[in-house]
Amino acid sequence: MATISVLQHAAFEGPGEIATWAALNGYPLDIHHLYHGDKLPEIDSFDLLVVMGGEMNVYQDRDYPWLKSERKFIHTTLEQGKKIVGICLGSQLIADALGSRVCQNAEYEIGWFPLTFAPEGCEAFPFLPTDATVLHWHGDTFQLPPGAIRLASSPGCPEQGFVIPQKCLGLQFHFEVDPALARQMVEGSSDNWPKGMYVQTPEAILSEAPTHHEKNRKILYGLLDRFCGQE
Repeated sequence: MATISVLQHAAFEGPGEIATWAALNGYPLDIHHLYHGDKLPEIDSFDLLVVMGGEMNVYQDRDYPWLKSERKFIHTTLEQGKKIVGICLGSQLIADALGSRVCQNAEYEIGWFPLTFAPEGCEAFPFLPTDATVLHWHGDTFQLPPGAIRLASSPGCPEQGFVIPQKCLGLQFHFEVDPALARQMVEGSSDNWPKGMYVQTPEAILSEAPTHHEKNRKILYGLLDRFCGQE
């Protein structure tokens, strides 16, 4: 039975629908709250590593000292051949571990905005639709890692996800969010709300969450099933 370890960086950015998918498949799931000082898991204690999002950037070591050891751990996990899924910051940390540049995006993306799935992404995951409206919540982005397949892009950010089969899956956006988790993210970020052409109000984010949740949940489960070898 596959065991999943989750690295969580903020109290309001938990695994959401990823945890539900794990429970439906009978996979034990352990959450390591790094922001609370939890230790990183032992490399032999899991089959799949899930790296969540957070308000910090990849190299904000002074404010979040555990980031340095986490980056090394992700690199080691990839070298050991363990599969990794990264969400938002998690995808940036994976890209960094693979040697890609992580930098500020031209725009903040915060809210429900459309993205388009790339043709090569649809070849890797044939069930993907042409596009989807997803929850974005980031100010940074990554360059496509060497050997990775581009999954999607949006008007505000050309790199929205990547996959290296049997190795890693990175999503810049938040398929894992249900309405309750969307509220936690809004309430956790309410003191620092940027402005921009791809930034919604907190009220708009909360009101749209129920509209997009079910469709995005099904796509997420399909991605995880295929990446983790359930299809």
